[in-house]
Amino acid sequence: MHIALYKPDIPQNTAAIIRLGACLNLKIHIIEPCGFDLNDSRFNRVVMDYMGFCKIFRYKDYNMFLKKNKNNRIVLMTTKATKYYNKFKFKRNDILLFGRESAGVPDSLHQSIKNKIKVPMNKKTRSLNVAMSVAIISAEALRQNGLLK
Repeated sequence: MHIALYKPDIPQNTAAIIRLGACLNLKIHIIEPCGFDLNDSRFNRVVMDYMGFCKIFRYKDYNMFLKKNKNNRIVLMTTKATKYYNKFKFKRNDILLFGRESAGVPDSLHQSIKNKIKVPMNKKTRSLNVAMSVAIISAEALRQNGLLK
């Protein structure tokens, strides 16, 4: 199972997602540019020594990410989706794509991706923290594919 982060801009969230990836055997894809340096002290405080336990792939841009992952289905997590994650059938090799904390993904990218899902939330709220969303959705994708051990 794969998690892709589109131009992440909060180091602590990316670090928490990498720790989650290490613990749940998720492959993490980071689509540059990041809004921070991976040597940032805020990133290192959260990621601790988990970097070595997780496969991390970095791409200079979204086009390079697409080129290198053309055989995987991309599933976009977005508050603009109409389908809920718990009603979606995940495949073993899906790449679950999460947008920037500050801006999501561009409209052009949003329109180009067929599969879009979201987490059901209180209508009075805007969004979950991206690391929380990754944890919720990846756990369901792993469960559906018998990958939780």
